[in-house]
Amino acid sequence: MTQDMERRRRWRLVLGGAEADGLGGDGEGTPLKLSALDRRMDDALGGLYDAAGPRRGGLGASAPRVARWLADLREFFPADVVRVLQADAIERLDLQQLLFEPEMLDGVEPDVNLVGTLLTLKGVMPQRARDAARAVVRRVVDDLTRRLEEPTRAAVTGSLSRAQRNFRPRPAEIDWARTIRANLKTYQPDRNTVIPERLVGHGRRRRSLRDIVLCLDQSGSMASSVVYAGVFGAVLASLPAVTTRVVVFDTAVADLSEHLDDPVDVLYGIQLGGGTDINRALAYCQGVIQRPEQTVMVLISDLFEGGNEREMLARARALKDSGVQLIALLALSDDGAPSYDHGVARALAGMGIPAFACTPDHFPGLMAAAIRGDDVGSWAGEQGLVVRGGGVG
Repeated sequence: MTQDMERRRRWRLVLGGAEADGLGGDGEGTPLKLSALDRRMDDALGGLYDAAGPRRGGLGASAPRVARWLADLREFFPADVVRVLQADAIERLDLQQLLFEPEMLDGVEPDVNLVGTLLTLKGVMPQRARDAARAVVRRVVDDLTRRLEEPTRAAVTGSLSRAQRNFRPRPAEIDWARTIRANLKTYQPDRNTVIPERLVGHGRRRRSLRDIVLCLDQSGSMASSVVYAGVFGAVLASLPAVTTRVVVFDTAVADLSEHLDDPVDVLYGIQLGGGTDINRALAYCQGVIQRPEQTVMVLISDLFEGGNEREMLARARALKDSGVQLIALLALSDDGAPSYDHGVARALAGMGIPAFACTPDHFPGLMAAAIRGDDVGSWAGEQGLVVRGGGVG
């Protein structure tokens, strides 16, 4: 096939072959002939993107037909393209009902957005589809855990190691290797001795070095953020040097900390959708924080308050003034620029509480910076994350 014919073939598959597409096989109006494989690909794309009509409704006829359609997509396109096509199908063709069918769930390419959709629908999903849906959620969670666990563990553990050093240690607490390295300049050759001007210690071991609270807005717009936060919460809970609590809220508050040994259980404890009462969630967190100066609290929310905004801001200030390192994440996802309440973000920024969106890949570094006690707003700026508030964003 000539280069020109291949280009026409590709445009034919993109445009769909309608009479007005202007494509001819030889440039003179002769219809472009598609191979049997191309016709199958054209049918798969046409079922999703053709104008409303008989073909548009055809995908919804039965779950087996959709399952075959999904299999065709996986054959023709790479996984990242398949996920985009699936998301378009759910939106354009109203396929939520077909997610209730095990045959379809067995055939989808799982991703974070699909998990969010399944969690939103889990309350109305028939029993026959629940096991298949949970298996899809498990596949995504396991994949995210493999990708995110080691960077999180390494970043947080390294920061805790630096944070726990004690420069006025008791004799039993002296870290001799670090002490010697820190004092090599005082080495006395004639005495073959290092005179330690500064002692470096391990510090006394406590129940935990830091307390971490993830406070998650479970309104429907935060679905992807909730999925990632559930995975991170479980990873953080596996680190013995930190105590981790996960609190979710809409107009009510639920503490899911007892489920952190399994992130799937955390996600299934979340009820996506509904209203938002950030003030009530902050009030609950105030009541369970026991060591404010050793606590990092991450509020993951778009900041659209459905309760008492003035009281919510006063509570946020009280948390910060008590010593809690409070951070507002407008999103924890790769979904792009989030929608959020600019006025509340500016108010938080005025209190010294940074507010910005964060990608999952940046989250381990964020937690490391917070544990070290760094200026998190400055850290975010250095990473190219736009800090909201103060008229920015």
